[in-house]
Amino acid sequence: MDLQHVTDADDPRLDDYRNLTDTALRRVQEPAGGLYIAESAKVIQRACDAGHRPRSVMTQQRWVAGIGAILGDRDVPVYLVPDEVAESVTGYAVHRGALASMHRPAPASVAQMLQDAGRARRPRIAVLEGLLDHTNVGACFRSAAAMGVDAVLVTPDCGDPLYRRSVRVSMGTVFQVPWTRIEDWPAGVQELKDAGFVVAGMTLGDGAIPLDDLVAEGHERLALVFGSEGHGLKPSTEELMDRRVTIPMTEGVDSLNVAASSAVAFYAVR
Repeated sequence: MDLQHVTDADDPRLDDYRNLTDTALRRVQEPAGGLYIAESAKVIQRACDAGHRPRSVMTQQRWVAGIGAILGDRDVPVYLVPDEVAESVTGYAVHRGALASMHRPAPASVAQMLQDAGRARRPRIAVLEGLLDHTNVGACFRSAAAMGVDAVLVTPDCGDPLYRRSVRVSMGTVFQVPWTRIEDWPAGVQELKDAGFVVAGMTLGDGAIPLDDLVAEGHERLALVFGSEGHGLKPSTEELMDRRVTIPMTEGVDSLNVAASSAVAFYAVR
């Protein structure tokens, strides 16, 4: 292992890890240099298992052996830093042991994603439209992985699944569920339909059918579309849906958080 001791927070070798507060991360859609940050040994392990390439790792002494086991014979510099240096560089207390600067893989095309998902028995895909909270993005991916969703598409205005917080909340499942951006949206709904998917938008709008009714229809290929935290699906998106679907509520509750509603819907249509 290429272990390098770094004791100065201003050392340029640590530039990939600077100012990683959530506020700073949300200022841009894609981190500079085609990179993303994986946090914790478990997440780094899952990223490497998925074939993603680490550029470097920053860690503390107590985690060195575990990082060495994950990297194996990969020629990757490992920067060993004191706790106070890690916190000074990143802007927060690094308590999960390690951060890895990872090269972003080339995104798959939507057509390839749909083709691959279509090989599954009764394929299910999800579309995340305009989700702004990276916690919600990560939680949706974790539910998608747990409930066997075959692919996730994210719209151009949706938060980045590879942001540090999204990756962390997903527990690394963003590396397990195939995903890509669907750039032409909402016009891209037609591409889903052309691939044989019934496209169902989750909405609170009048006239939506209950989720149980959608399940009873027994669709072989199904795409579930989830809207943003504040306003839900855009009207232009709703107009293109094959089905408009709602989760019935009781006790005066009008809606669920998008992460919770995605878990309910994924389970129902699994």
